[in-house]
Order: sequence, then structure tokens, then C-alpha cells
Amino acid sequence: MADFLSIGQVAERTGLTVSAIRFYESAGLVSPDRNPGGQRRFHRSDIRRLSFILIAQQLGFSLDEIRERLTSLPQNRTPTQKDWARISRQFRATLDERIAVLTRMRDRLDGCIGCGCLSLTNCALYNPEDRAHRRGPGPRYLLEERVETVE
Repeated sequence: MADFLSIGQVAERTGLTVSAIRFYESAGLVSPDRNPGGQRRFHRSDIRRLSFILIAQQLGFSLDEIRERLTSLPQNRTPTQKDWARISRQFRATLDERIAVLTRMRDRLDGCIGCGCLSLTNCALYNPEDRAHRRGPGPRYLLEERVETVE
């Protein structure tokens, strides 16, 4: 089992704690083998999988979203450039959507807060008689590309 790593070695290589690695295992994100003594033995490719999990979490993806992407990667071998490119395209599309929403929110909040008036007749967030509920749940005026506050 020379090609395998102990959980301590994986922790050292990834910067994760042993308990975090066990958590990711229990969440089904990595699947180590066991030696005859029952100790976990990780493939070297698990270092890359765990690093991917850390990066994806920092980008705001949930464990369910990460698990969904990881199911398309091969177990027990290092993913190829083609494997990573496919996942990258999927993440890029989601990130582009999030960036667009965040940009709209930033621009609309700046406009309202930046003017200093906080007037309900001029505020892009004002929602008289809860008219925005017809557009769906959540802060519709911040989430939608095109906003018409008077309906």
C-alpha cells in the first residue's frame, strides 16, 4: 500500500484537520480504502479532490453542489485536464450568474444609500403594498435585471 496515504499525511498535504477529512468522508465526498487494521488509506488523487472541495466552498458552493460535481469525476485516479475543464465550465456558469446578481445588488444599494435621501418615493427598494410579491419570493428588486418599482 505504498501508493496510499494515511489520514495524517493527507491532513498535512491539504492543510485540513483530520476531523474535517473524516467529515468529508462521512458526507460522501471522499472514499478512502481501509488497511487490514481498519485504518483509512487515501489515494493520492484524494489530495486533489479535497483541495477542490476547499476551493469550491470558498467560492460559496454548498456541499451538495460540490458532491454533485464530484460524482462526475473518476474515483481512485487523478482527474484529467478534460475532467477539470468540464467542471470548471459548470462552476463558471454558476459564478457568472452570482456575479451578475451581486453586481446588480451593489449598484442598486449604492444608488439608494449613496444619495443620502433614503426617500421612499425615490428608493429602488421601496415596495408599496407589497407589489413585488407578484414577481416571486425574495428581494425581487435586487435580484432582477430590470426593475420597475411602480407597477
